[in-house]
Amino acid sequence: MHTDITPIPALKDNYIWAIMNRTNNTVLIVDPGEAEPVNAFLHEHKLTLAGILLTHHHWDHTNGVASLGKQHHVPVIGPEKDRIAGLTRAVKEGDEVNIDGFPFTFKVMEIPGHTLGHIAYYSRGMLFCGDTLFAAGCGRIFEGTPPQMFATLQKLAALPDDTNVYCAHEYTVNNLRFAELAEPDNATIQKRMQKVRELRDQHLPSLPSTLGEEKATNPFLRCDTVDEFTRLRKWKDDFR
Repeated sequence: MHTDITPIPALKDNYIWAIMNRTNNTVLIVDPGEAEPVNAFLHEHKLTLAGILLTHHHWDHTNGVASLGKQHHVPVIGPEKDRIAGLTRAVKEGDEVNIDGFPFTFKVMEIPGHTLGHIAYYSRGMLFCGDTLFAAGCGRIFEGTPPQMFATLQKLAALPDDTNVYCAHEYTVNNLRFAELAEPDNATIQKRMQKVRELRDQHLPSLPSTLGEEKATNPFLRCDTVDEFTRLRKWKDDFR
């Protein structure tokens, strides 16, 4: 199967990920905060929607679900612990997700912190992690606790370094600005900032990153203790 993964820009800085099977011109959509950009993408690329994957309940990841579900009548899969209208299947840690037309399996990982029910989908070196792990950052802790989020990030960090990280927002420049403050002597962060600025100057996405890159430049993955992580997250909450 020939697979392409493309971000569909939505709202202010969201990415709706499109996982395209070029063999049969079908596509999976991850976290559709809007329906219109998805339908435009389907039309432009002559694709058939095969399913929708949701990572958590926040509106900017789910507002397109009702419209897309009615129009396309496809499976809508999301976290069991987040109550999301329109799901056809609720999944939890250890569940496997198979969609017709896509001959690979997503493993479901529960990754609480940003929300209590947040999940990620992992398969073949691809990690779709919503608002939990960002490029050079992590999500705000709205429902969980710092120890939960710290444990979640350690869980994600245990995946292979060549895993591609598909997060849901274009926050990378701002996250790297903070990372440079947190680790002023980390030359790898500075090199990454230069690369990301060049991409953004060309209006290109900074994503995906790799988990190895995150381990080298993301201060939240470089914390050794919960206390260190908690202090860093509080600092980032106040950072502008």
